[in-house]
Amino acid sequence: MNLLEKEDWIKDKAVSFELASAEEIISNAIETFPNLTFACSFGAEDVVLVDIIQKISPSTDIFYLDTNFHFQETYDTRDRLKEHYGMEFVRVSPVITPEEQAAQYGDSLWSVDANQCCSIRKVEPLTRILSQYDAWITGIRRDQAPTRANSKKVEYDNKFGLVKFNPLADWTSEDVWQYIRTHEVIYNPLHDRNYPSIGCHYCTREVLPGEDPRAGRWSGDEKTECGLHK
Repeated sequence: MNLLEKEDWIKDKAVSFELASAEEIISNAIETFPNLTFACSFGAEDVVLVDIIQKISPSTDIFYLDTNFHFQETYDTRDRLKEHYGMEFVRVSPVITPEEQAAQYGDSLWSVDANQCCSIRKVEPLTRILSQYDAWITGIRRDQAPTRANSKKVEYDNKFGLVKFNPLADWTSEDVWQYIRTHEVIYNPLHDRNYPSIGCHYCTREVLPGEDPRAGRWSGDEKTECGLHK
């Protein structure tokens, strides 16, 4: 399917997918783009998608960006999911180690230039892995942040040059947790400690009562996205 054909397909599906379930979207995505992958961060939305994908197509690649700065609870969640589903996650690492980053950019780059740190440890590895695929699935939801409010359930990702599926775009947080409870999905225990959005441990804190759910990410900085999504 060339770019023009993909654009036509996306225009057609962007309408019909609005009324489709996440399962229907994922099934259609895998059928249309066999060379597809899912980017998993081990947050609540993503463990839901792991569960759905494992039920529909266990052979579909699921990768995670190992920034080397994740919470131990995040790595533990990865391991519990691996054991439960009998699967492997594709580990994607930055080109440079934390020690090499410190030597080149100084200690605590995340506190001096968070965008540069995310570029090194997230954006470059993501660009590298996505270059191997024709489409990818994400767990973004429209109500997570203003920057995601206009996300469609399928769109062309101009930044990375492939088709992007957002099966949970119209889900609420309660929808996510209802699925987790109903299907007894393994999830990151940090969610039970007021971490609704979980990133690297240097740039994530618990959210206080009354704060926006993403207030714990890059707290005190104007930054709201790591650069993986426009």
